[in-house]
Amino acid sequence: MKYTYYPGCSLHSAHQAYDMSCRAVSEKLGCELIEIEDWNCCGATIYMSVKEITSLAIASRNLALAEKYPYDLVAPCSSCFTVLNKANRFLRNNPALKEKVNSCLAKANLQYNNGVRVRHPLDVLINDMGIEIIRDYVERPLTGLRIANYYGCQIVRPERGFDDREDPTTMDNLFEALGATNVYFPMKLRCCGGMLMTTYEEVALKLSKEILECAVENEADLIVTTCPLCQMNLESYQDKINRTFDTHFRMPVFFFTQVLGVALGIEREKLGLDKNFYRCEKLEEIIAHPVEKKRQEEAEVKV
Repeated sequence: MKYTYYPGCSLHSAHQAYDMSCRAVSEKLGCELIEIEDWNCCGATIYMSVKEITSLAIASRNLALAEKYPYDLVAPCSSCFTVLNKANRFLRNNPALKEKVNSCLAKANLQYNNGVRVRHPLDVLINDMGIEIIRDYVERPLTGLRIANYYGCQIVRPERGFDDREDPTTMDNLFEALGATNVYFPMKLRCCGGMLMTTYEEVALKLSKEILECAVENEADLIVTTCPLCQMNLESYQDKINRTFDTHFRMPVFFFTQVLGVALGIEREKLGLDKNFYRCEKLEEIIAHPVEKKRQEEAEVKV
């Protein structure tokens, strides 16, 4: 299977572990990611509320570049995934708007014809690869690992996409199949505060605190997320949250591809595990365990 790949700004800077683990997991599972050449920032979610035509042109430039390939476009960042899908929807439903955007793209000898399907890697793994196939690649079962699956507020909204908008279960199903225990986590869709950390910090700190609190109360070993901004807010601001609210959080927060990569037996260096602020003791125990033979290899021997 082949896909074009749009890492976005955060995966090439502060969240390289997401990029590394996404590529490593895809390679392990036989998926080829082709990074589109000369991609630019998607404009992020806030840009659309400021200058619609400009923001759509910025996002659509990436889509036009991806349209040169006959593959779906994978965008791991929740914000990038949302913005590119939003641009797709706006242009598809508004021909006049599409004409204005293509007028902008023409300055760079580009045109977009709504021929790209934007996908999230979680969607690709579950619905293209399939959980049963992924399970055949498992070398280190996640037995005993208690996970709080945090989807955040973007990848399943506003439209009905690859998962339920109110009660998504794709990550839960994936990690349960890999041997982990999914803890009760009613905060799975709650906003972490997002960009409010740079504008209304006190509000964002409270929102992130409530998410961390829920994970601790339900005895999670770690939080797993799909979003770079969520991962940063929940992990990087724990010291400030502790000082502000007199709490004592030291909750590991990993990208879902990092934890999946551990189960697949991928080396920790390729998953960027040392880039996280907090280590998960239970996950370290699993990493230290000798790898098991994959079931598919055992089946080949039997044949």
